[in-house]
Amino acid sequence: MAISISVVVLLLILAVVFLRNGALKPSHAVVCVLLGFFLSGSSMAPTIQNGLTATADIVSSLHP
Repeated sequence: MAISISVVVLLLILAVVFLRNGALKPSHAVVCVLLGFFLSGSSMAPTIQNGLTATADIVSSLHP
């Protein structure tokens, strides 16, 4: 578990650096995809899923 958490942190740092650079190249996109796969396998996945579901519920309940 400690190895997967450190990989997630490393990929998160790389994704932030790439996004702040202003140019998201294909290699950078691969890092972001890998970050998503590692996050989905971590213990944070249910919390992320609940947060996204709550956000989607709030957005869908808004009426223009």
